[in-house]
Amino acid sequence: MGYKTKIQQINREKSRQYYVNLPSAIVQAMDFKKGACFEWSVEDKDTLTLRRCRGE
Repeated sequence: MGYKTKIQQINREKSRQYYVNLPSAIVQAMDFKKGACFEWSVEDKDTLTLRRCRGE
């Protein structure tokens, strides 16, 4: 089952930041913890992969 989410943009004085909120069902299923390290990878224009950092 997929979960839809929207990208949020925050405009700062000298930069822009983007945020992705994860639904709590995803967080619970993946056992995410506050401060955990993850790495984003762009597979193609339609696919973004999120992987847990290993060895940190």
